[in-house]
Amino acid sequence: MPTIVWTSLIGHAFLDAYEHLKKDEYLQIAKSACEHILRDIETFPCGESICISYVPGLDNRVHNANTLGASLLARTFSHTDNREYLELARKAFLYTAQRQRQDGSWYYGEKANIHWIDNFHTGYVLDCYKYYLEATGDDRFESTMNLGYEYWKKTFFLPDGTPRYYSHKALPIDIQCCSQAIDTLTFFSDREPESVLLASRVARWTIQHMQDRTGYFYYRRYSPWIVNKTATLHWGQATMLCAMAGLYKLL
Repeated sequence: MPTIVWTSLIGHAFLDAYEHLKKDEYLQIAKSACEHILRDIETFPCGESICISYVPGLDNRVHNANTLGASLLARTFSHTDNREYLELARKAFLYTAQRQRQDGSWYYGEKANIHWIDNFHTGYVLDCYKYYLEATGDDRFESTMNLGYEYWKKTFFLPDGTPRYYSHKALPIDIQCCSQAIDTLTFFSDREPESVLLASRVARWTIQHMQDRTGYFYYRRYSPWIVNKTATLHWGQATMLCAMAGLYKLL
């Protein structure tokens, strides 16, 4: 079944293409993804806020999924002026903002069995708040974003650039922790230029410890001696290519 995560990530790719190439067909694809969210994905009102479900037909209240869908709606609004997109995006971001923990973190999701805090899902949420701010000019969630960013930066990285997986332990090191860390740090570099230095440390650590001599990146490192060297297209190769390209542009 479709998920809002994939729908949103692919929708963002078509918005990138539209902004660079100015071809209306790409904007129409992003709009169709937004219409799918409005039409087919369950939403759960919570006071003035709304959580967008991860998949159609189920109650999956997961923060990175909720904010990814909202960020696509917000970015598409900036090109279409569709107020329905903006309204749902604002309410979805409010849902996640209201559930930010005192230290700035978010659980992966609100059900008791998914109360963990991890690196790359937090990075997704932070990126999404920045997308919303830039697309709408609405700064009501800026303090939420800043508190989350400071928590993420001080919690998920060792001095040598090792990207920890969980808030309470480093292992296993997942390649998505590496790629998303570089992505988020470079995305926030216009607000905090020194984040590029941390992104560079993460990149160097990843090349040294997670890249095969043939060029591809490993899936996951469980210890200094136990490594899953599976080469996956999205979960490792594409995300690292994107992350390295973004960092290269800033160096």
